[in-house]
Amino acid sequence: MRKIKYYLDTTIFNFAFINGDSEKKAITLKLFSNLPLIAEGVYISDEVVREISRASEPKKSQLEGLLRKVNPLLLEIDLETEELAERYIKEGVIPEKYRSDALHIAVAVINEIEAIVSWNFEHIVKLKTRVIVNGVNRLLGYHEIEICSPEEVV
Repeated sequence: MRKIKYYLDTTIFNFAFINGDSEKKAITLKLFSNLPLIAEGVYISDEVVREISRASEPKKSQLEGLLRKVNPLLLEIDLETEELAERYIKEGVIPEKYRSDALHIAVAVINEIEAIVSWNFEHIVKLKTRVIVNGVNRLLGYHEIEICSPEEVV
């Protein structure tokens, strides 16, 4: 199997410490253990770091510890990323109120990551998002991207 580049949004890190959903937690932990075997690279963005920095203690420290352990490559959010995220919002993929979700997708696309992994079924991991994001990407000359849950990866 060919190794690919994965972008992890903040939900992936959060579910490693979730209480009450042991199945998703187990899948998330399995994802983290499998990534070194299946990934050409593991990536996050400035937005993931910002979201983790807003968590309350002790969760913030747990999340930061996991970040250090996983040691993903950090992608910067630049003007091109902001513009693509804005286009996703304009096209109705992501509501304005959830701009950070559009940023997660856009930063992965701009940096030619093959797959985004997320537990966010409300705005990211859903058919409408896949179809419109990839339509916008084709229209603007960007590559298509896979958007999947950890279950699909493990």
